[in-house]
Amino acid sequence: MTETTITVQGRFSAFYPAERATVEVSVHHEASKRQPAFDATLAAADVVRDNIVALHDSAAGPITWWSGENVQVWNEKPWNNEGKQLPPVFHARVGFTAKFSDFTALAQWIESVSSVDSVTVASIDWALTEARITAVTAEVRSRAVKDAVSKASVYAQSIGLGSVTAVAIADPGMLGDQVHGGGSPEVAFMRAKMSVASGGSEPSLSLKPQDIEVSAVVDARFLAR
Repeated sequence: MTETTITVQGRFSAFYPAERATVEVSVHHEASKRQPAFDATLAAADVVRDNIVALHDSAAGPITWWSGENVQVWNEKPWNNEGKQLPPVFHARVGFTAKFSDFTALAQWIESVSSVDSVTVASIDWALTEARITAVTAEVRSRAVKDAVSKASVYAQSIGLGSVTAVAIADPGMLGDQVHGGGSPEVAFMRAKMSVASGGSEPSLSLKPQDIEVSAVVDARFLAR
């Protein structure tokens, strides 16, 4: 009986709705003297921190985790367009990171803290929960294996053979044929799209989280008869 070894790579990817959003905001003031910059930043940071703590400690708990930095103070000596060095400018900054499970609450919070003087929303990253990643990883890996079986079957039929039997299935590169990337599933974390939508007399923030792509790749070896 004729036997042929067929080695293929199976791939599969799918998109899943984001479940968490991690937002980074910063408070930044500058002044001609150190203390005014420091005091203004500290006052605004206290407002942002109190807002975060209230949502984190509430019964609904839209903020599942947060962190805050200490105040950073520095100065610079700028130059004008004539090459003359100007008096020093003092800067003070505090950064915060918060993870939200409720995107409506996130939009409302961003609108609220954005009204605080010198607060900037740096970024929003969308992600899945760890439990969801575990579940969907099993799903995409299973589909990647099925893709490998399908490829091997097509190759076998194209040379006049019938059924294929798997003799090895591995993460990429572990069959020793060639070097691939790592075998862990790839999860693409998306940045936010933010826009202002007019739904009434006042503009409101509209957040459009993108779906999260999870993909898997497997190497597989089959015997075709």
